[in-house]
Amino acid sequence: MNPNLAVRALGALAHDSRLAIFRLLVVAGQDGMAAGEIAQQLGLAPSSLSFHLKDLSHAELVTPRQDGRFVIYTANFDAMTELIGFLTENCCAGATCAASDISGVCSKKP
Repeated sequence: MNPNLAVRALGALAHDSRLAIFRLLVVAGQDGMAAGEIAQQLGLAPSSLSFHLKDLSHAELVTPRQDGRFVIYTANFDAMTELIGFLTENCCAGATCAASDISGVCSKKP
């Protein structure tokens, strides 16, 4: 992972609302969640949610897709896995450990 992208992703997650949004989308999985539902579940104003989703999108942590008149957001599991890998690549001085085995953690649905 590019260190600049890692800094952008970590910066995007360094806000309580954005972290809550990302965690909610991780739970939602590949189906994602409509923006209105995210706002309702987290008690965020639509304008605030839009700002936070834009920041998460620019950090490549969430992906929007149009579904009829709704915009569905999903967590970018590949980016999340890359970020975790970047943070743990030198874990345990290169010895095999639990933190270094992240393969398949967020595999896509068949």
